[in-house]
Amino acid sequence: MNSIKSKFSIKDLENLSGIKAHTIRIWEKRYGLFNPNRTDTNIRYYSVESLQKILNIAYLNNNGYKISKIAKLDEVTISTKVSELAQEANSNNHYVDLFKLSMLNFDQSLFTKIYREIASKHPFEYLFYHIIVPFLDEIGLLWQTNTITPAHEHFIVELIKQKILLNIERILENKEDSKLSKAYVIFLPDNEVHELGVLYSNYEILKQGHHTLYLGQSVPINSMLPFLNLYNEITFITCFTVHPEKDLLESYLNEFQNKLLKDTSNQLLISGRLTAFIEKEDCDQIKSFKTTKEALNYIIQTTK
Repeated sequence: MNSIKSKFSIKDLENLSGIKAHTIRIWEKRYGLFNPNRTDTNIRYYSVESLQKILNIAYLNNNGYKISKIAKLDEVTISTKVSELAQEANSNNHYVDLFKLSMLNFDQSLFTKIYREIASKHPFEYLFYHIIVPFLDEIGLLWQTNTITPAHEHFIVELIKQKILLNIERILENKEDSKLSKAYVIFLPDNEVHELGVLYSNYEILKQGHHTLYLGQSVPINSMLPFLNLYNEITFITCFTVHPEKDLLESYLNEFQNKLLKDTSNQLLISGRLTAFIEKEDCDQIKSFKTTKEALNYIIQTTK
């Protein structure tokens, strides 16, 4: 059975391109830009080729091309102009669209090709913040609107994770490990699996020359107690995306403080969506940030 999504509703096209369904229908009727197929019950659906075309048309339209002018171009010319414009403008939106296509078609080769193209022009930090993060934001919206399945999300997230790990490995190859009194312990709380933010944090902190211990997903508080005997100062770094649940946040932070921060110079730095529900930070050792980038900037500023 073919698991690749090959049929798209007009709502899918709207969600993926940012062009309203009403506008797509007008372009279709007035300019004949698309030729949708019909189900047995006469419901419109669009092919992968139509999706790629609307993404290209949306890109040109957003960059000053009038739809009446685009409609006169054949598909090869449209693709060529998109490529030329993207190269001239160094456009991140174009790369995000290509990542979408690689995700929808489970196309690892396309992902790798686009990643290499971007990496040849920009450092990994730029690629992560300016292309991967906006792309991940869009994935969240596409998942919520049922445009993609969990399989699409897992597929692309694992590919991104591989690239972060590759960059971490490059740092570790040239890093001499020595006994240090200070460490950064990077983890996710119980049942939390959204790993990209903390994994990237590990990369950034290693790049700054610090000593990290990366624990990954779903780490119980008690399992980190042995670190108290190994280091004089620990900065714990985590991300709350869906866990702990809102009504358990206070009790989780109280337990963390009592077991891992009390009577120490240790800190806990938290980023992620759920930080918006942390009502107050009674302890100077606990700090929350809206984004991973803000947390990393804090680390850089306080370790200069």
